[in-house]
Parts: sequence; structure tokens; C-alpha cells
Amino acid sequence: MTAPLHDKRPGTSGARLPDTQHGMRRRNLSRVMHAVAAHGPLSRAAVASRIGLTRAAVSTLVEELIRSGLLDELGPERPGRVGRPGSALAVSARGPVGVGAEIGVDHLAVCAVDLRGEVRACAVRRVGNRGRSPEPVLRELTAMVQRVCDDARRAGMSPAGLAVAVPGLVATDTRTVVRAPNLGWRDTDLEPLLLSGLPLTVDNEANFGALAELWLGEGIPEDFLHVSAEIGIGAALVVDGRLLRGARGFAGELGHIPVRAEGPSCPCGGRGCLEQYAGEVAVLRAAGLEPGEGRLGLLAERAAAGDKAVRRALRGAGTALGIALTGAVNLLDPEAVVLGGALSRLAPWLLPSLELELTGRTGGRACGVTVSGLGPDGPLLGAAHSVVRGVLDDPVGVSAAG
Repeated sequence: MTAPLHDKRPGTSGARLPDTQHGMRRRNLSRVMHAVAAHGPLSRAAVASRIGLTRAAVSTLVEELIRSGLLDELGPERPGRVGRPGSALAVSARGPVGVGAEIGVDHLAVCAVDLRGEVRACAVRRVGNRGRSPEPVLRELTAMVQRVCDDARRAGMSPAGLAVAVPGLVATDTRTVVRAPNLGWRDTDLEPLLLSGLPLTVDNEANFGALAELWLGEGIPEDFLHVSAEIGIGAALVVDGRLLRGARGFAGELGHIPVRAEGPSCPCGGRGCLEQYAGEVAVLRAAGLEPGEGRLGLLAERAAAGDKAVRRALRGAGTALGIALTGAVNLLDPEAVVLGGALSRLAPWLLPSLELELTGRTGGRACGVTVSGLGPDGPLLGAAHSVVRGVLDDPVGVSAAG
């Protein structure tokens, strides 16, 4: 489930490091970090048993990781174990943190996550970004990143990198947003505009949402289709625990699959796209409500109260989602479909018509549809955790940078 050490973007497969002594040491340090992060606190003997190395070899690796500030020694293991108690190890609570940021159509958000997976600092601002030029948006985001990093440093932690989730297409192995229709951005390189001083990764928000489900979700298989929505609708496919990105990195544009060929025009240049029937603005319009801050919460409240117009609008959105998902499910055969983002809040009223459409169009062979437990926070958490995973994958790189 972990990415190779050289990867620049999370969830991407590629060639392994050469099997040199240095490369083997880096991989073994990573194996120790992942074992302690996933199962700790653990003794050296327990780590050795889990990763198949001798206790002496593990002790040498552990001492290096302790010196680098990546592992903490907590003292003797809890009583009740057979044999001489060892010293329990845990990932450091005062080591590196991963900084994640999200550029939404109606908000900006930043958080810092430590190696234990705990959010240690966070900043959120509600602001309308549709139609704004990238420069002022990224100035504001830079200031928010700086505040979160300052909070982390005051707590004795060091930011290891920054990952930014955007509602648009990001070119493979770049930091360039090729097209973000709901922002109105084209061919925008974020690196010269986002002056954080940290190593930078940029990816589509649905990709980060899917990775958050993979890493943090409960009972999520390693093959699933993740669908997320706020203003727009995106998707990401995870196969064998890795993102399927496509030749140019543009896979997952579910919101721009046409569900009615002669439907209304879409900012992407097409007609009858899913977003024109199941995106936030479309659902609000169908429910007789004006767009604005907090509208999705209002939709959920009115649907729960039995508002017929709202429930009818959500049934229509669920039907459109079912039509769009049919092609993806028939073509890709995922083990599950996971609804995240705003869809998770509206799931009780979307799912009946969505599942009816999906089941009817796949001959009853449709995969299960589940609702994300992470909700709208998925992309932001996925971005921050991608940096954390990078630290676990390459502790040597973090030590050298430090």
C-alpha cells in the first residue's frame, strides 16, 4: 500500500531503488517506521518479528531513527508479556508533520498532521474562489500555510512538505493545474505562486480523498471507486491499493461524463454533464434554493424535515449519479463505490435512486455503495497524510533535509 521511495506523487507506482547497500538500508528504515506507525507501540523484538530482520539489525535501525527524532522510546512494555520486557517504541509526537492544503470553490483550508496521524494545527477560511485569479487565492493560502507551520514549529515539530488538493486536472509529475472549470483556472503552475519554502506536491482533490479513504477509512477494500463532490463532482479509482491516474494524470473526471446528450452546456465545454444534474448548484436550483454558503447543510436539514422539493431534487441527482457510475462500474468492475465529500451528508436521500439506477443498468451485478466516514475533510486529510507517508517511506531523506 505504500508508494516507492522515489515517487513524487502519492499512490503512484514506479521502479524500485537499486538493491545497493544504501538502498536496502533506506528500505529497512522505512519498514521499521511503517511497522511502528501501523502497530506501535512495539518493542525491538516485536518489530524484528513483523518485518523479518534480526533483532540486532532492527536495534541498529531503531537507534538511527531515534537520533533523527522520528521514533520515541517510551520505556518498558506493559506488564503481562512473557519473557524480559523490552522498551516500547512509538513514532515521535514532536517530529516531522505533513502539511496539507485544499483550494475549494468556496473555501481554503490547511492542516498539519504528525507521524501518529493526529491533526496538530488547522486553519479554514470561507471565501468564494470561483472566477478569482490564482494570484490572490494563492497569496491567501500561503499566509494560511505559514500560520499553520508556525503553530507546528512552536509545538516543537518541523514541517516536512506541503501537498495541495485542487478541484481540477493536474498534469502528471508537475504542479500545474491544467484546467479547473469551477475555479476558471487554466495552465496555472502553483509552485512560483505558493511560496511556502516546503517541498510541494499538487494533485486533484478526488485523488487525495481516495487516498484518505485507503489509508484512514474502515473496512475499505484495495479496489474501489471514490466519488466526491462539493461544487463539482470528481472521482478516483484505486486498484490494488494504488491510484489509477491515466496516461496524462487526468483519470476520474466523472463530473464531466454526459448523462443526457442534449442537456445544458457545461464550463468544461461539453453538454449534459453529470455536474449539470448532480453538482451543488444544479441540486439547489432543482430544489428552488439560491446558491450560497452553508447551502449543502440546508439541503440536508430540509431533506430530513421532509421537504418534498428538496427530496425530489436529491432523487434526481441520485439518478444522474447512477447513470454516470454505470459506465465506470461496467468498465472497471471495482469492489466498492465510496461516496465522499458533500455526497456523504446527502447520502440518505441520494442512495435509493442511485442504487436503483445502478442495479438496473448493470443487470443486478452492481458493487456495493458505501458512505465515507471522513466526509468533506477527506481531500485535506489525504493531502496531509500523503506527506506523512512520504516521511515513513523515506526517513533517510527527511533526516538529510533536517
